[in-house]
Amino acid sequence: MSLKPLSSLPNTPLKVKRALISVSDKSGITELASALHNAGVELISTGGTAKAIKEAGLPVKDVSEITGFPECLDGRVKTLHPKVHGGVLARTSHQPDLDELKKLEISPIEMVVVNLYPFKETVSSPDVTPAVATENIDIGGPTMIRAAAKNFAHVAVVTSPDQYRNVTKEITDAGEISFSTRRMLARKAFQHTADYDAAISNYFNEMEDLATPDQLILSLPKSADLRYGENPHQLAAVYGNQSEMIDCFHGKELSYNNYLDIDAALQLIAEFRDDDPTTAIFKHTVPCGVATADALADSYHKAFATDKVSPFGGIIIVNRPLDMETAEAIDEIFTEIILAPEYEDGVAEFLKKKKNRRLIRVLRLPEATGELQIKTIFGGAAVQQADTGSLLNSSQNMVTKREPTEQELADLLFAWKIVKHVKSNAIVYAKDRSTVGIGTGQTSRVDSSEIAVSKAAKEGLSLKGSVVASDAFFPFADGITAAAKAGATAAIQPGGSIRDEEVIENADKHNMAMIFTGMRHFRH
Repeated sequence: MSLKPLSSLPNTPLKVKRALISVSDKSGITELASALHNAGVELISTGGTAKAIKEAGLPVKDVSEITGFPECLDGRVKTLHPKVHGGVLARTSHQPDLDELKKLEISPIEMVVVNLYPFKETVSSPDVTPAVATENIDIGGPTMIRAAAKNFAHVAVVTSPDQYRNVTKEITDAGEISFSTRRMLARKAFQHTADYDAAISNYFNEMEDLATPDQLILSLPKSADLRYGENPHQLAAVYGNQSEMIDCFHGKELSYNNYLDIDAALQLIAEFRDDDPTTAIFKHTVPCGVATADALADSYHKAFATDKVSPFGGIIIVNRPLDMETAEAIDEIFTEIILAPEYEDGVAEFLKKKKNRRLIRVLRLPEATGELQIKTIFGGAAVQQADTGSLLNSSQNMVTKREPTEQELADLLFAWKIVKHVKSNAIVYAKDRSTVGIGTGQTSRVDSSEIAVSKAAKEGLSLKGSVVASDAFFPFADGITAAAKAGATAAIQPGGSIRDEEVIENADKHNMAMIFTGMRHFRH
């Protein structure tokens, strides 16, 4: 196909003489229609939109009067007609197009105001049927939007009530729409239809239960531009619905690194959403102390005791409303971010005294839905389902002669939740539902074990009577020997090593209880 583009796009202001308006979301539409009418613009509309404009006392011409053809198929076909699309796609700065319009008795349409059937809202209902969902797939709307956006040099396309104010101002003040505004509106229009198509495609993926779809389609609105990325020379932004999950109500704007830390904190504390009061302390996306207790303040003190150095400048998250006793304890060191589902009376005001601190209200925790996790790699992206594994859906197996005591089992369950969120190779020692040693991110599991033990010793914490969790199997029996020597009396690990029998025999030798989960938790 040979393309014959115009030599250049006309970048002059556009005088709007006719506007086609057809919207599902009718908020603000009568005000826009009124402004257009007052500017001498002829209004063309369809169905319910035309009715709303008429009820506002404004003159409006039905699309069927333009096309000479009635709406049909329960309104499925209204605007799909040459008299409409010829008017929208005509290049009115190009004489041959004007000549053809005259010959075909088609009048130009300089503005298209369209928003689409509420597909996303429809399929968000758990009770929606495929028949209802597909009926909410708009056809005429996206066609008009794309046509108008393609012809932005000659047409203004308006796709959201958020755009009405600026469009109205330009029409009212100048009687025209500037080229820069038309270009911006066209960009927004193509983003709008791309987002719409992405939602439809992803719905069909879900209907076919495609865990990893043939085509990865992402469409996320920008939440905020960030000052910079991981380092000051890197540009960055955040996309998605973060404002629906957190409310940063005090402190300067969040940074790229802050968002990564907050994500790690939310993912871990979601494991304890229904548990007793729990505190988790993070640094560089890694937990450096986690504890559960009968009182929130006790859980904080126990978590902090795991590592008293790393929490400086770190992040603290709790799963209960933050009380004054806990807040006063937290305030003894500089903590960059505090997250809580709520703040008791006077607590926020007390913590706001430090201006460099961010206070965040957790509005919603992540759900264990197995949604896709995406990482950019060379040439594209690597995609996987989120790790929603837990002891509830694993094939846990008591493999040693001695079964864990009730206290050991509680600690093993606790440690298994934590090790899932520690970078591999991950080792977590826990006692009385509190971490007492964490080894993370090492190239050797032996190194992680040694770090966990040395940190406990550095903080004066005894590992006697503790339990140990490993995110992957112990490859050699000596790992159990080291744990027993450190004081651990029980272990939890995936199992699966060719030396499992040796490891089990060694655990029995040290009278250790051990659980195989049949599930590993690598975290790169």
